Amino acid sequence: MSQPKVTENSRPPNPLRRAWTVTSFAEFWPLYLREHSQPLTRRIHIAGTLIGAALLVAACVGGPMLALVGVIVAYSLAWIAHFQVEGNRPATFSHPWWSLKGDLKMTALYLTGRLDAELQRHRIGLF
Repeated sequence: MSQPKVTENSRPPNPLRRAWTVTSFAEFWPLYLREHSQPLTRRIHIAGTLIGAALLVAACVGGPMLALVGVIVAYSLAWIAHFQVEGNRPATFSHPWWSLKGDLKMTALYLTGRLDAELQRHRIGLF
């Protein structure tokens, strides 16, 4: 049996697809987590963040081209995850600095083993 086609109009409301205002990163963070509800999205994001960070560090000795490659790789992986896995628009387009801070926070929580607890605290990924 085939799955029904999901169209833009049949998706649940997505606050990052429309103009909305948040006044702090604390307000942004739960929205950011919801936009990364699929485990594969989070894994791709974390891999991109770690690869990007490693290339930025390597740029200190290898030259600025490595920094550029790091940024391109990190954002490319994140955007692929959003468009292909999550089916949403990256927060980078509406909140670039908070999105970067969210990527770094999510990666740090993952590396310290605290990401699952944070997701549970915001009731995300409990399907």
